[in-house]
Amino acid sequence: MTTPTTPGRVAIVTGGSRGIGRQSAEHLAAAGLTVVIAYANNDQEAQDTVASIQAAGGTVTAVKVDVSDEQAVETLFATAEQTYGGVDVVVHAAGIMLLKPLAEFTVEDFDRMHRVNVRGTFLVNRQAARRIRPGGAIINLSSSVVELALPTYAPYAASKGAVDALSRILAREMRGRDITVNAVAPGPTATDLFLDGKDQATIDRMAKMNPLERLGTPGDIAEVVSFLAGPGRWINGQVILVNGGAV
Repeated sequence: MTTPTTPGRVAIVTGGSRGIGRQSAEHLAAAGLTVVIAYANNDQEAQDTVASIQAAGGTVTAVKVDVSDEQAVETLFATAEQTYGGVDVVVHAAGIMLLKPLAEFTVEDFDRMHRVNVRGTFLVNRQAARRIRPGGAIINLSSSVVELALPTYAPYAASKGAVDALSRILAREMRGRDITVNAVAPGPTATDLFLDGKDQATIDRMAKMNPLERLGTPGDIAEVVSFLAGPGRWINGQVILVNGGAV
């Protein structure tokens, strides 16, 4: 699932085979970046994303990666460097969401979610901090639910609060290297991750939380990601709420 090497900027997008990650990968490829997609499980979705980017004239590689595995993440970055010469943009969109009232949440579910959402962010950002080239950008996917404080979201929001803290502090640790670090925090967005397990009444209610009275789309979020990866160089160390005004 590789196309020939081309010069220019290179982006790694974790969670890049579906939802916000896929749209972000497609937007970056359309902007001329070479894209390395990291995905967890679904080979067919990854192949479909690669085919879509290739059909539009983009250069792309897909790599199967568990972002909570230290060696696998290191190998992902090494693959990008060996294949395309370096890494300029890292979009960390990989994550899972498990929803239950806190009193009903199991330790196993809590640990599973934090292993992906927090440990994964730590591992991906650590490699990015070590390897990304000057002029680069690190963009983590957080969630507006940190501010919305919705029932059943407590452990998930806690994992994304960790993403916010890591992003803000890493931005300061990149001082002098011309590298920006930001987090993008979507509100309710029409992805499989969000829609799974929700009835239509819940979806309709959450769609009306913002003044625009609709769910976000993966494309809405990807536009902000693409801006931060490119012209948005004066935005740094921020958590950007992308939710149509719900917060």
